Amino acid sequence: MPRVVVIGANGFIGSHLVDALAQDGHTVRAFDRFSSAEPTFTAADIEIVRGEFLSRADIELAVAGQDYVVHMLSTTTPATAENDPTLDIRTNIAQTVELLEASVAARVSHFFFASTGGAIYGPQAKTVYSESDQPLPVSPYGIGKLTIEHYLHYFRTKHGLQSTALRISNPYGPRQRPHKKQGLIPIALERLITGESVIRMGDGSMVRDYIYVGDLVKMIARVVGNEHRYDLYNIGSGLGSSVNDVLAAIERVTGRAADIVERPVPPTFVDRVVLDTERFMSEFGPFELLSLDDGIRLTYHEMESIAHE
Repeated sequence: MPRVVVIGANGFIGSHLVDALAQDGHTVRAFDRFSSAEPTFTAADIEIVRGEFLSRADIELAVAGQDYVVHMLSTTTPATAENDPTLDIRTNIAQTVELLEASVAARVSHFFFASTGGAIYGPQAKTVYSESDQPLPVSPYGIGKLTIEHYLHYFRTKHGLQSTALRISNPYGPRQRPHKKQGLIPIALERLITGESVIRMGDGSMVRDYIYVGDLVKMIARVVGNEHRYDLYNIGSGLGSSVNDVLAAIERVTGRAADIVERPVPPTFVDRVVLDTERFMSEFGPFELLSLDDGIRLTYHEMESIAHE
């Protein structure tokens, strides 16, 4: 099995991916700041490398001796990138280029990048988006992810560094922290638990492709752990759920009625994004996904247990 370093290994998706890769038998190195006392992943025998993503010396240490790099770390969210686009350029884009340079110097054989499927396609007259559709992002977050995808092509052409971009839809699940201000499901669940009103952007008709994080990392692990034909994959459920669908599922699962407060939709929000996952499914499938209700139930149980600690 190849030696794999996960960059951002203590984050929401990264920690679950560490567990999934270790379960598949990979030798995994986990790189992150590890600002919390303990790692959030549960797998044993993981090599932990503490460091700062913005430090060239730290990322060089992280990738040294590794066959694969899986880049799951982001210094911004869609909201923070919107508020300060230059932050995304100065940190995410610039430092990912340095990570790519360090990977070339370390003779890494394959680089995997967590891109976005929710923001990269932009507002177009389509209901479902495939990898062959032109990306037209209108948000700084989506623009930044697409820029990094272009750098993957540059490093493949210039240095022969093989790479794969993973356009991830809207993940949710345990270990996703509402204070990050990203993710309808954890934020709405926390507000229900604490008795606060749930903020809804617009009339609730916006549609997204929600995928439970356990299913997401299984899909990513299949790409990382196998030879594959393409350098780009949509990673999602392939199903669309409106904001109102999600809020109704949350009410069913929790048995609590949400006090909904409507706010205007930000101009860079896309009305509908559902990912066509046929490329992944035809190569790695079939793949059974957890239902929205069941995924929300698992997320709710974890958040409630934390709230009562």
